[in-house]
Amino acid sequence: MPDESATAPGEVTKLLRDAREGDHAALDQVLVLIYDDLRALARSQLRREYQERTLEPTALVHEAYLKMVRGARLQASDRSHFLALAAHAMRQVLVDHARRRTAAKREGAEQWRPITLGDVEGKVSRPDLAPEDLLALDDALERLEPRQRRIVECRFFGGMTDEEIAAALGVTDRTVRREWVKARAWLNRALYGS
Repeated sequence: MPDESATAPGEVTKLLRDAREGDHAALDQVLVLIYDDLRALARSQLRREYQERTLEPTALVHEAYLKMVRGARLQASDRSHFLALAAHAMRQVLVDHARRRTAAKREGAEQWRPITLGDVEGKVSRPDLAPEDLLALDDALERLEPRQRRIVECRFFGGMTDEEIAAALGVTDRTVRREWVKARAWLNRALYGS
C-alpha cells in the first residue's frame, strides 16, 4: 500500500503531467496510486449487471486502462479527470461485452425492461442492467450533447459527486446539476417515449 505522501492530490497531477510529456513510467505510477479507486469504480459498474457476470472488477480495470492508453495520448489533467476518463472507458468495455453477449441471442430476444436514471436522496439509482438495456442506454448516450454525456457517464457509471464531476469537467457544480436535469429528461424521452 502506498504511503500517504505518495498519494497526495498534487502527486497524481504531477505524474499525469509527466505522462503527457511522454514518461510512460509516470502513467504506471498513477495506476498504482489510484488502483483502489479504479477497482471501486469497476465494482460499482459490475454491480448493475443483470445476468451472470462476465467480467470481474480487476479485469474491467485492466481492460479500461488498456483502452485509455492505447492509440491517442491520455490527456487527463488530474485525479478527477482521470477517473472520469476511466468511467467512460469502463462504459465502453461493458458495452462491447454486452454487444458480444447479445449477438448470439438475437433471435430469442428477452423482454425489454426499462431502466431508471432517477435520483434517490442525491444518489443515482444503480439498477441491474441486462445487456440489451445497456446497449439501448449507450445508443441514447451517443446522441446526447458531449458535456451532458460526460456528466451522465461520470454520475451514472462513475458514481462521482457533482463536485467531482465539476472538477473533472472544469465547470461549476450548478452547471453539472442543470445539465444533469436536462440529460436525464432527454434520456427518459429517448428510452421510454414521451
